[in-house]
Amino acid sequence: MAVTAPRRPECSVPLVEVSITEFDLSCLPETGAVLDQLLALRPQQVVIDLAGCRHIDAAAIGLLLDVHRRMVRAGGVLAVRNPNPRITRILQTARLDQILPVHTDAEAAPATAADAGAAPAAPAAATSVGAGIGPPAGGTPPPSVAPRAAAYGRAAVTVRT
Repeated sequence: MAVTAPRRPECSVPLVEVSITEFDLSCLPETGAVLDQLLALRPQQVVIDLAGCRHIDAAAIGLLLDVHRRMVRAGGVLAVRNPNPRITRILQTARLDQILPVHTDAEAAPATAADAGAAPAAPAAATSVGAGIGPPAGGTPPPSVAPRAAAYGRAAVTVRT
């Protein structure tokens, strides 16, 4: 009779944010490795923040599609946030905006509380490190968010628990 080790319970993270400042063929291997490690966490949602990114190429779009497929298979969602107008046009030309949610901070917050019908919720704070990206204006995140951040080359990863 074979004895098997007890299975560890599956663990997942609700939200992982990745800030990418360079997203093209030259940095694809290291960015892909970061995203592989990130997907091993089984996140429910991955948000790729492109606010500091000036360019995206076909190889990066292919990587986004691969991560999207893997997220869908695992029951998760991949979203892109804050692309500049040039990257937005590239995403639209590639029709990626029809596959992935693409958000800007301007869309997330209504102009006034009256527009939303109620007081808007405070935006979730994020801490990103590396590649010239710092914490958001307004200080440290609330204790309930407790992000853990680690920098990997040109991509900064923030895990929210």
